[in-house]
Amino acid sequence: MQGVYCDLLDGYWHVTVLNIGLVFDNSLQCSPNAKFTHHLFELIHLRSLSFFHCFSSPRDNPIRIPSSNWERLSNSLESLEFRSNGGLIGTIPVSISYLKKLRSLVLLENGLTGDLPIELGNLVNLKQFVLAGNKFTGQIPPSLGGLTELLIMDLSRNNLTGTLMLTFGCNLTSLLKLDLSNNKLEGKIPEGIGRLKNATLLDLSRNKFSGGLIQSFQQLVSLKEMVISNNPLGGDLMGVEWGKLQNLEILDLSNMGLTGLVPESMAGMKKLRYLGLNDNSLTGNLSPKLASLPCLSALYINDNNLTGKLEFAEGFYKKMGRKFRAWNNSNLCYQPEMILSSSSSSHGLNGVKLC
Repeated sequence: MQGVYCDLLDGYWHVTVLNIGLVFDNSLQCSPNAKFTHHLFELIHLRSLSFFHCFSSPRDNPIRIPSSNWERLSNSLESLEFRSNGGLIGTIPVSISYLKKLRSLVLLENGLTGDLPIELGNLVNLKQFVLAGNKFTGQIPPSLGGLTELLIMDLSRNNLTGTLMLTFGCNLTSLLKLDLSNNKLEGKIPEGIGRLKNATLLDLSRNKFSGGLIQSFQQLVSLKEMVISNNPLGGDLMGVEWGKLQNLEILDLSNMGLTGLVPESMAGMKKLRYLGLNDNSLTGNLSPKLASLPCLSALYINDNNLTGKLEFAEGFYKKMGRKFRAWNNSNLCYQPEMILSSSSSSHGLNGVKLC
């Protein structure tokens, strides 16, 4: 039977891993009216516990995470996961903070609600902290900024509000992935984000952040993907030395209310594959050096106030095809010799006038 594993401890066999849900054909399945009982907490040597798509109906069988007895697993449990349980409702019990050996807490795509308990900051051994796809509200507790062992923090797709503390990120120097997207967070992005020297992904998109781009972004030297799009951030692009982000492959700064010029230093990001600057209020000419980026396969500059002549070579348009978009820049134009026979190659020049 998949999902149940035992170990020999002190001369007796004990259940140490329990994965419930139809992951494999012969996995343990949940009954339609599944519920928690006290028997679960008698498995005092349990190291890993997960429930996948067990509690699926919030109307017919709403279930809450048990509010007590977690301390009985405090000396053993290292991984606790609830994935895709639409019928799992209510709040995160404070007693989960007793699980002092917990290294992975994944509450992904359930029906959980309420504020995040500040006591979660007591889980100092956490390496993976995923609460994405629920209905959590309120602020991100400052105590989470002290989880110094974290490698992954994903709080995306909730209803979290408020501002981040100014020092957020300062102690999360081991973090590889930070995803706070699709919430209602507001205020200025903390300069402490720049301390995430090992991070490869930063996604702050679809929030209400304001106050412009922070200079410490240029310190994120390991970053491969930065997505800040769909925030009323404002400001310009000139305060960041983009050429320092040598590992960046995806940069999405679309729909952020950005103004001013597109800096030539962006051509220094040699691994860049995707650059989204669309739906802003950017002005001025576009440096032809952007077309020389060796890995670039998508460039979106449409819906801005860019001016002047597009001085990209014909080969650039053939390479980019439909992944180059420049329309809705009323004072931008292209040279007549750039009229191409291939409709797919010239697609990005639709809506751009001849010089």
